[in-house]
Amino acid sequence: MKILLTNDDGIFAPGLAALYKELVTIGDVTVVAPSDSQSGASHSITFSEPLVCNKVDIDGRFTGFSVQGSPADCVKLAVMQLHDGPIDLVVAGINNGANAGINVYYSGTVAAAMEGAFLKIPAVAMSLSREEHMDFEQAARYCLDTLKKLMPVGKGNVININVPELSKGPPKGVRVVPQSSKGFDEYYVRQKNEQGQTVFQLAGGGHLVDENPTDTTSLAEGYITVTALVPDMTDHGKMRGLEKIQW
Repeated sequence: MKILLTNDDGIFAPGLAALYKELVTIGDVTVVAPSDSQSGASHSITFSEPLVCNKVDIDGRFTGFSVQGSPADCVKLAVMQLHDGPIDLVVAGINNGANAGINVYYSGTVAAAMEGAFLKIPAVAMSLSREEHMDFEQAARYCLDTLKKLMPVGKGNVININVPELSKGPPKGVRVVPQSSKGFDEYYVRQKNEQGQTVFQLAGGGHLVDENPTDTTSLAEGYITVTALVPDMTDHGKMRGLEKIQW
């Protein structure tokens, strides 16, 4: 199996290296990832200037392509130029921090998987809930075990996997749950920079409470979450109502 591995934390991120170590046990892995952190880049792409791409050595463990662009750029470039032959699976991660709830829309990790879906390639995004000590090695093993049970992922499908905080013990199990539509308790902190300008730093607390089980609530309860996502953002139910209007 030919696997494309990418992320949004950058090609030298420990989560990517940990996942590479596990994925090579099930396939031939090509790494194409951003040269630096693209966290929160969402599904941005670079079209106003050319992409700089270099082959780099990752601490003597493996080599990969470092791209000065977004995670979506990395997938597009890999599929169209860098990879020799078809790709069977796109894997994005392991992200430093959960990609659940509305963070799915901001996430470069999920966007990389979604770009794979646009190109009709099965895709999986993998993330680990953020805490002081991030055990990416253990998280990678949980991610691989979950991936094996999901295989084969269908062409153009996107599966979002999140691992809970591992300092609290092993996950209690796996839950297939919907994405939460609620956000976080966010606010901006007004500050002054060195130039005396007023600046605003985004900050926030916990996720707003969901009434039913979702990815965010299940993660908080210690479960690995699995959520199927779709690239089609059309509200088909609403569309049927719009079609009844006499235009």
